[in-house]
Amino acid sequence: MKFRPLHDRVVVRRVEEDTKTAGGIIIPDTAKEKPMQGEIVAVGPGARDENGKVQPLEVKAGDRVLFGKWSGTEVKIDGQDLLIMKESDILGILEGKAATKAAA
Repeated sequence: MKFRPLHDRVVVRRVEEDTKTAGGIIIPDTAKEKPMQGEIVAVGPGARDENGKVQPLEVKAGDRVLFGKWSGTEVKIDGQDLLIMKESDILGILEGKAATKAAA
C-alpha cells in the first residue's frame, strides 16, 4: 500500500537510538524513551496561503529530523510503526555528521 499525506503533513519513521550509554551501560527496553528523531518517509504537497497558492514544504523524503516528544499521531501502515505530523511539529533537520551517524 502506498500512503500520501495531505496538505502540510509528513510521515516519519522513528530512528532507534543506541541502547548503550557512553559508559557502556545497556539501557533496558522498559527504561528507554521513544526516540525524538526520525526519517521522513513521505510528504504532502504543502499548505495553502491566504491567496490559495500552495507553499511547498521545506522537508523532503529521506531527511533526518528532530521532533517534539508528544508530536504526531502514531499509525501502523504495512506493519510499520509510523508517525503522521504537521511540518510545524518538526523542530529541525539533522545535517552532516549527526545525520550520518544516526543512520549507521
